[in-house]
Amino acid sequence: MRLFFSALIEVLEVVLVAVISVLIIKNFLVQPFLVSGDSMEPNFSNGNYLLVDEVTYRFREPERGEVVVFRYPGDNKVFYIKRIIGLPGETVTVKDNKVMVLNKSEIMVLSESYIPPTSRTSGEVEYVLDQNHYFVLGDNRLYSFDSRNWGPLDRGNILGVVRLNLWPLNEVRAIEEPLYNIN
Repeated sequence: MRLFFSALIEVLEVVLVAVISVLIIKNFLVQPFLVSGDSMEPNFSNGNYLLVDEVTYRFREPERGEVVVFRYPGDNKVFYIKRIIGLPGETVTVKDNKVMVLNKSEIMVLSESYIPPTSRTSGEVEYVLDQNHYFVLGDNRLYSFDSRNWGPLDRGNILGVVRLNLWPLNEVRAIEEPLYNIN
């Protein structure tokens, strides 16, 4: 009987360590995310299973081009995935199918290699971002509900940066930040 209880205690210890490890990893390091919808096509599709890094933004601020998961400003229970276009302190203008960023006194027209050349960025908006706001857009501009619709994204709503596409298996890849050709 003593041997049985000793084995049972050992199994419970292993289970407890495993559960605590999973909780720490899930709550503080990485988070799974399932893409729902087509707003990030062709780069992320409905049903893609992603891994979101929650640690990086504790040490540095988000950067232009990074794909982030965040709580939708209109309902904190809803999570979105979009790409960061405008950074704090910048002015972002969407007009005539172009995305322009005014940073200090330099106007940059973003050349976005991650969206198809035939893609159009509809709408006409301009936002001056304060020190705590970002401008985010979906890659599938005609079918994305993003900062053009609901305004700048507060830094506090950003959960993390997308690092890996894990599913489907034929699309497994690390996600890299794009290089911008700025005109």
